[in-house]
Amino acid sequence: MSTIVAPSLLSADFANLRKDLEMINRSEADWLHLDIMDGVFVPNISFGFPVLKYVAEYCTKPLDVHLMIVEPEKFLDRFKDLGAAFYNVHYEACTHLNRTIYEIKNRGMKAAVTLNPSTPVCMLRDVISDLDMVLVMTVNPGFGGQRFIEHSIDKVRELSRLIEETGSDALIEVDGGVNFETAPRLVKAGVNVLVSGSTVFKADDPENVIRTLKQL
Repeated sequence: MSTIVAPSLLSADFANLRKDLEMINRSEADWLHLDIMDGVFVPNISFGFPVLKYVAEYCTKPLDVHLMIVEPEKFLDRFKDLGAAFYNVHYEACTHLNRTIYEIKNRGMKAAVTLNPSTPVCMLRDVISDLDMVLVMTVNPGFGGQRFIEHSIDKVRELSRLIEETGSDALIEVDGGVNFETAPRLVKAGVNVLVSGSTVFKADDPENVIRTLKQL
């Protein structure tokens, strides 16, 4: 199985969004990663439903929605109606995580949980068997272009062991500082899904970057 690549729309050219979406549609990208920020859970704001509606209508790739917001359970139906494939909530933002996972699945979406760099893998032990994916943040969430946190490699290995030990089918996704130096090390540690923003969208040949990442 080749590595799944999910370019992050956060690094796209919003003055020419259609051009970048056409590139994603043409490319070998598996999914499109959407970082939703509210300025509360993270110190930044990204884009809202008017932009998302356009993206959902135009993009032919499955949408991997990463909610960096408080109370992500409030928007389950809105994202279901948009056709989101993965509904990805932060462990730190969910008071009743188990209930939120069930509500995601009840709406026909895949359930994913994200861990901040300071949140240990062991916090997912009681829900790992119910998850379709875990996203390990390899930078602190909220901004693109940050430096990769080296400890993330060990964290991925630990998560991989937990998944194997519990018999979970969860994929391991990483987001932050994913480039040609870090990506091979992450895949070797057990990562299935690479989210990459600047490395893809700022490249002279983004389709070739996507193709190369998939071959890791």
